[in-house]
Amino acid sequence: MGVYHVEIVVLFSLVASHTDLDLETVARLSSGASEVSSELVAAQNAVAGLVTLATCNRYELYLHARSADDVGAARSAAVEAVSRYSGLPAAQVSDALATLQEDAVPRHLFSVSTGLDSAVVGEREIAGQVRRALSEAQDQGVTTPQLVRLFQAAAKTAKDVGSQTALGSRGMSIVSVALDLASAFHAAPSQDAPPPAGALSAAPCPPSGDAGPLSGMSAVLFGTGAYAGAAMAQLAQRGCTDISVYSSSGRADIFTASRGGTALNDDTLPGALANATLLVGCSGSDHQVTKADLAQLRHDNSPPLTVIDLALSHDFTPDIAELPGVELLTLETVRQAAPAEQEETLAQASALVTEATSSFGQAQNARSLDHAIVALRRHTMAVLDDELAKVRKQHGCSAATAEVEFAMRRMVKQLLHVPTVRAKELAAAGDTESYIAALDVLYGLKPTPEIIGSAVSAASATKAPDAGASLDGTAGTEATA
Repeated sequence: MGVYHVEIVVLFSLVASHTDLDLETVARLSSGASEVSSELVAAQNAVAGLVTLATCNRYELYLHARSADDVGAARSAAVEAVSRYSGLPAAQVSDALATLQEDAVPRHLFSVSTGLDSAVVGEREIAGQVRRALSEAQDQGVTTPQLVRLFQAAAKTAKDVGSQTALGSRGMSIVSVALDLASAFHAAPSQDAPPPAGALSAAPCPPSGDAGPLSGMSAVLFGTGAYAGAAMAQLAQRGCTDISVYSSSGRADIFTASRGGTALNDDTLPGALANATLLVGCSGSDHQVTKADLAQLRHDNSPPLTVIDLALSHDFTPDIAELPGVELLTLETVRQAAPAEQEETLAQASALVTEATSSFGQAQNARSLDHAIVALRRHTMAVLDDELAKVRKQHGCSAATAEVEFAMRRMVKQLLHVPTVRAKELAAAGDTESYIAALDVLYGLKPTPEIIGSAVSAASATKAPDAGASLDGTAGTEATA
């Protein structure tokens, strides 16, 4: 009788976003996000891997626990690490991070990646942020094959929603809505409030040859990250040609070398601020521009100034809105002014997310018997190797022996094919017990969920690029999400 062990994997997520928390709290939680990831995985605790998604209005951890029994310990370890790096009490962190498990994990991530859970519904930047979150986790070496499949499925879902619904053709984003508001203020400086929700144009960029709504404005962009890159492109599309870039980390020269614009430093920043008509904050650095800073720089002849603060931890203090001629737009302003999507479009997108969630669950179920397949393969190959050893001992390493070995291995491969396919079918149907019981009755094998996780992880990693490969080397039955 053979007893085989395997590590059962469990995915869950910890979520904090604009829908439930104020953005200041979300910003505090995301402090030290990369350090949290590295520490949790390096500690060799209940966390086997994780991917961190930190954006301007959300902080989410997607964790791979080593077993269902380890979920509580993995969550506690994550809460403790986030508390330590954010400076928030562990109890507050625990309350702020909602726990999602089972189907709720892919459903939420797929909704996020498609923009259905964004402040601006259907925003396009979030899909790229989800892809970068996975890439960064892979670069850190903190992810797992199961998490890779989850995030790859999220990217595919975002692509499907973008191509199959009107949500993708709207081209809306937090940056685009914010710049639409700035254009409206620029066109009507006396306006005291932002346009009502839904009043913004779905196609803000001017036709080729038009000057554009931001033509003639002098913009200063704070930040050099991906969000700043999107803002730079949107500014140019709207006709703004006078763009200066400031980075407290000194990366403005590199940023402008590939995108255009003028790099600023600490010496040239004050002059740019004095004459700017538009400030866009995307950096979230520790240094903030204050009311006192602007009051010293702005003068009676300074033009009206629109300030857009898109950083989760603000680039500008809120009191700058008290200065005469200064209009401040924040993420909350953008959220209130974002156009509402049509009910039919949202229903179509939600249906695609539901379908993708179901497909991902079925694919995960189909892999739940991988450990049993490994056990059967090991048992069968051990028997084969014993018999081949007897053949070699009796007949030597002759050509005839090689032909016998080839024929026997081919036969075993064919014999393993049907049990492998049947395992996938039973797993997809949620009936793993029947297969495990059959292995015990027929072969005396008892695969149990404890030790050999590396074998299954290696098999899963091998299969990931090729959806059709199965553990016996024959064609599989389901596609990789």
